[in-house]
Amino acid sequence: MQFCLGLFIIRTHPGLVAFEWLGEQVKIFLDYTKKGSRFVFGDLINDIFAFQALPIIVFFSSVMSVLYFLGIMQWLILKISWVMQVTMGTSPTETLSVAGNIFVGQTEAPLLIRPYLKDMTKSEIHAVLTGGFATIAGSVMGAFISFGIDASALISASVMAAPCALALSKLSFPETEESVFKSDKSIKVDCGNEQNILEAASSGASTSIGLCANIAANLIAFLAILDFINKSLQWFGGMVGYPTLTFELICSYIFMPVAFMMGIPYRESFVVAQMIGTKLFINEFVAYETLSALKTNRQNGLDSIIDGEVQWISVRSETITTYALCGFANFSSLGICIGGLSSICPSRRSDVSSVVMRAMLTGTCVSLVNACVAGILFVPPVDCVGVFQNNQFNVSNSEVNSCCRNLFGSTVNNGSLIFSGIWQNVQNASLFFTECCRCCGVSFDALCN
Repeated sequence: MQFCLGLFIIRTHPGLVAFEWLGEQVKIFLDYTKKGSRFVFGDLINDIFAFQALPIIVFFSSVMSVLYFLGIMQWLILKISWVMQVTMGTSPTETLSVAGNIFVGQTEAPLLIRPYLKDMTKSEIHAVLTGGFATIAGSVMGAFISFGIDASALISASVMAAPCALALSKLSFPETEESVFKSDKSIKVDCGNEQNILEAASSGASTSIGLCANIAANLIAFLAILDFINKSLQWFGGMVGYPTLTFELICSYIFMPVAFMMGIPYRESFVVAQMIGTKLFINEFVAYETLSALKTNRQNGLDSIIDGEVQWISVRSETITTYALCGFANFSSLGICIGGLSSICPSRRSDVSSVVMRAMLTGTCVSLVNACVAGILFVPPVDCVGVFQNNQFNVSNSEVNSCCRNLFGSTVNNGSLIFSGIWQNVQNASLFFTECCRCCGVSFDALCN
């Protein structure tokens, strides 16, 4: 089912167009956050992460709360759950929770099945936990999109992860007990206690405060710890003649085979391996921030390697990495999961604690399998910035010619050059335009002159 979803999303024209459109609409929708953020924080939203990304979580959480109040999310999750249950033969409770993880986080999705947790088998509990580790919440996804991460890839990664999470969960922890839940007709989903839409919107915004504070606190703590670890490793490394030893370097060698087997080119596999290690041992926020920086370097036309350091990776590698990092599976989430499910159903605390580590590792495997599927199916568009950097603007080169035409089609010359589309934020777009006019501008005299 995961492969069929990937085939539809990545390789068919309707699926590709649909998810690109959906991703673009999500980006436009999340941009409305700036209105409220600018009113509260002013110009601080331009440069400071806390005022750029975290307000998106507040806005998205408020919208999701309204959708829950109206019953729209419950209806959508139930339909997706029914399809997965029929095609995969899993129980309605575990399937409902995993389907909910496409939209909400690892502690919110189990609330959909709160009355049934006490009677679920350990294998079903494991599946619920795996679904939480294998996906990301919609509100957090909004923050990643604000980093510049491709929205359509994030959305499709969460959708594809749901069936894979159920499949790998049953391989990791097979069902050996008799589930008491045979039919979804006995499963009822609560619509919440809010009295009207305004209360639902306010409640969602208030609920997000804890999440925002948790994200900010964890980023401060883990980035500080990471810097301390790196400085310590450099000190120890210096004693044995290796002063460049860092946590990222260690991760690059440990996870390089994994990145390479996902389809990442050898030269780029060490950089991607660093991000996989960062995501597993620190959190996905730090890893996606690194990916965002690499993407920005590529779009700005930096040299691919400076002083022996890879500055950016290809579009295909970016997409595969986006899938590989899409999930809450990291060691810092273990406590969140144990605390969240134990508070919902205290009687199952020991069962949750006994399977949570296995579920986290299974969730990591789900993300990596997702990335492998993306690596098999993804055919990258021509990276025009990379083409311009690696060629001498030869008119006989078909890729140069095609990219120049794309650049001409995205340019307005009314005395000063204005670029749109993919060229809007490219640092060297004016230089590329001049070179394109020199080599391929015969049919674009009016624009070039």
